[in-house]
Amino acid sequence: MIEPKPAIQPEQSGESAAKPTAAKTGSAKKRRFGGTTAQIRSALKFYKVMAYLTGTMLLLLCAELVARYVFGVYLFAGGTNAITGQPFGFGFADAESKAVLGGVNVSVGVLIVHGWMYVLYLISDFRLWSLMRWPFMKLILLALGGVVPLMSFIVEKKFHSEVEMELAANPQASKRY
Repeated sequence: MIEPKPAIQPEQSGESAAKPTAAKTGSAKKRRFGGTTAQIRSALKFYKVMAYLTGTMLLLLCAELVARYVFGVYLFAGGTNAITGQPFGFGFADAESKAVLGGVNVSVGVLIVHGWMYVLYLISDFRLWSLMRWPFMKLILLALGGVVPLMSFIVEKKFHSEVEMELAANPQASKRY
C-alpha cells in the first residue's frame, strides 16, 4: 500500500519553522489597482471635468434658488411680457403670476441640467473609486463633493493629488494586459 505524504514538507531546522519570512506569508502587502495606469488617468480626467461642471451647476442652482425663494423671480428667455405685450428677451420675471407667455423657464433648465450632471458625476466617482480600489468611505466622500456648494472643487483637488501620489509610489501596481 502507498503511504500518503503531507502536502507541506516539515522544515529541517526549528528556527525557520518558527519565523516564516515575509515573502512566504505575504505580509508585505503590495498595492494593486483595478486597471492600468492609462485607465486610471482617464478616469481621473473624467472625474475632474465632472467635478468642475457639477460644482458650477450647483452654484448656479443655489443662485436660482435664492432668486426664486428670496426675491420671488424666475429666469426666463424669450416669450412675451404678459402685462405689456412686448417681446421678452432674457431676464427675471415674477414667479407668482404668469408674467411671461411662451418663454423658456431657464430656472427649471438649471434644475434639470444639474440633476443629470450629478448623475454623471456619481458615475465618474464610481469609476475612479473602483479602479483605485479604495475603501467604501472614500466613495461616500466623493459623492458628497457634488452636494455641498464649492465642495466639489476642494474634494477634486484632494483626491486628484492623492491619485497622482499613489500612481507615482506604486508603478508596478497596475494591471498589465
